[in-house]
Amino acid sequence: MALLVSMPAAVLVFGSLYMLGSAYLEGKPVDIWSSMEWASETLTTTGYGAYAPWKHPLMILLVILTQFVGMFFLVLVFPVYVLPYIEERFELRLPRALPAMAGHVLFYRYGPAIDSLLHEFQRLGAAFVIFEEDAVTARDLRDRGYPVVLGALEDDPDALLGVGQARAVVTNSDDHTNATCILMVREQGFTGPIYALADHPLHRAPMLKVGATAVFTPTHVLGAALAARASTRIQPPAEGLHLLGPQIDLAEFRVQPDSALAGQTLGTLHLRERYGVTVIGQWRGGHFMVATGSSTRIEPGAILVAVGAPDQLIQIERLVVPIRRTGAIVVAGYGTVGRKVVDMLRDAGETTVIIDQQPMAGVDVVGNVLEHATLSRANVCAASAVILALSNDSEGVFATAVVRDYAPEVPLIVRVNRVPNVARLYQAGADFALSVGQMAGEILAYHLFDEQAISIQPHIKFIRLAADALVGLHPWQSAVQARTGVVVIAVRREGETRVMFTEDFRIRAGDLLFACGTEDSSDRS
Repeated sequence: MALLVSMPAAVLVFGSLYMLGSAYLEGKPVDIWSSMEWASETLTTTGYGAYAPWKHPLMILLVILTQFVGMFFLVLVFPVYVLPYIEERFELRLPRALPAMAGHVLFYRYGPAIDSLLHEFQRLGAAFVIFEEDAVTARDLRDRGYPVVLGALEDDPDALLGVGQARAVVTNSDDHTNATCILMVREQGFTGPIYALADHPLHRAPMLKVGATAVFTPTHVLGAALAARASTRIQPPAEGLHLLGPQIDLAEFRVQPDSALAGQTLGTLHLRERYGVTVIGQWRGGHFMVATGSSTRIEPGAILVAVGAPDQLIQIERLVVPIRRTGAIVVAGYGTVGRKVVDMLRDAGETTVIIDQQPMAGVDVVGNVLEHATLSRANVCAASAVILALSNDSEGVFATAVVRDYAPEVPLIVRVNRVPNVARLYQAGADFALSVGQMAGEILAYHLFDEQAISIQPHIKFIRLAADALVGLHPWQSAVQARTGVVVIAVRREGETRVMFTEDFRIRAGDLLFACGTEDSSDRS
């Protein structure tokens, strides 16, 4: 109320002083209305036009003082006190206390790491509440339809009152604030699981000591996933391939839009019959799609995963563009994620070339990845893969387009912060895009939903199978895949391994079958 009456009072006070000064000091009497008009124009800094008749020093000082008071109201009082007061009175107030928390999951602070998980909560109708300390972020979350509570843990010891009934707690702030939250949650009598997302692996042990159930470092997991996608030495694309010896190999081919394979179905191409090559599946938009039969369509731009004898795979190579597996791995961005990527690659024996705009120890090429001169110095065209570990999503999307245009055949793996930008990266030309939200979402969904809700990269396996119930069937019949969930790609009979089968070939008792599929299908077979 004091703020609302202060401005009219100032106009009346300074208007009265002006009226007295004009009459007794200037000898030019003015009425009260003209005086208040002068005061309001001065206080609001709207000016006087050509009206400036003052000559007496005291009158001039009065005018100057009034102008400064006007600026004080305009610059300090209105933004700091009046505008927040108006916002608080006229907009919907944010809750300051937790609701009934039975069956709810409490998320402490919002960020990209939990963005995809919140979408999953909404999709499943699972109950949750976000405790946010930043008012702007809290209002944005409320506008997006998220249940949010605004508060400050350090200022209000009762901010988490009622959290003891929650189903679980997830902390997503900086490490020291996460520790404070964990302690306060336990002080409220909460005995359930607390999952903390930490910035630094060394802080895991202290957080566990203060009460966390488990501590995860999603940015480091993201770095490991990016490195594994670029290097077959870290995670072989097909576990158990050695079982078949040198007779069978696995290769990845990029299907160009003008390729003879693009847009065709496996049933039309007859790759098994003509070349003895089995298509396991294809990477498209970062997802691995298993080949389910003759109706499977090879998508233009996809990365085809095929198995066969080396000589036979060379014939397929003539139809499409092979994925290069020689040359250094170029890593652009040497921050937290970039360092983890490089550490894993070097531990696996890979040669790396590091690009960063800042000169620092470990950086090989100092420059902007958006410039062709930088890409040339890093020899990107000869790289076996390029990993963009940039911290800014907008820069990452544009860098993806630049690198794809500069080196169209080099596998391009991109780190992204927010899950909605993954689709933009694929549109810009990325082969694989992974976000910290996907990493954290996969980890937390496993604990909160008892399932692995987000699949990052299926693991292809080669396994041995006994003939058993498949006796009398052709290895390539659809009934074989329907019964086993995997694709038979070779048969060992009397010490000889066969990968090509005539139409009259049938599986016999005593045959040893070699099959390939994803980890899930292999486990079921």
